[in-house]
Amino acid sequence: MHPNVDVPADSESSPDSTLDQHLLDLSISPNSLSSAQLQRLSPVALAYLGDAVYELYVRRFYLTPPKRIQIYHQQVVAQVRAEAQVRHLQTLIPQLTQTEIDWLKRGRNSTTGRSRRVEPEIYQQATSFETLVGYLYLTDPERLFSLLDSLDLTLTENT
Repeated sequence: MHPNVDVPADSESSPDSTLDQHLLDLSISPNSLSSAQLQRLSPVALAYLGDAVYELYVRRFYLTPPKRIQIYHQQVVAQVRAEAQVRHLQTLIPQLTQTEIDWLKRGRNSTTGRSRRVEPEIYQQATSFETLVGYLYLTDPERLFSLLDSLDLTLTENT
C-alpha cells in the first residue's frame, strides 16, 4: 500500500473503487510533465511504462477472490500476452480520441525488435497498446482506468 494513502476502516467505497483510487494516487501528476517533455519521450519508453501499468491493473483485477499463486499467474499471463492486448485494443479503438489514435500509431511504428513468439504485426499492435497505456497513465490516469475498466478481462482468461 502507498505510505501516503489513508483508507478509513469504515469507508463506504467498494473495494474495487478503493484499489482504483490507490492506482490513481500512485500515478504521476499530469502536471509533472510538460507537453514538450512528453513529446520527447519515445513511444518505446511509454510502452515500457504501459506494460508495467497494464500488468499491475490486471493483477489487481484477478486478486479477488483469493486463489493459489499459480492460478493468479496463469490468469495474468493470459491477459498480458501480446495476442490478448491486441484483442483488447480492438475493443477500445472506437472509444479513442484522435490524439490517442496518434499515440497508437507512434507506438506501432516504433517497434524495432522482434518477438520470436508472435508475428511482427501482433507485436507492433501490442506495443501500440502499451504505448497508449503509458501515455494515458502520464497524462490522464482517470481516462486510462475508465478505458481499462471497459475491457472484458474474462474473455481471454483461459486462452
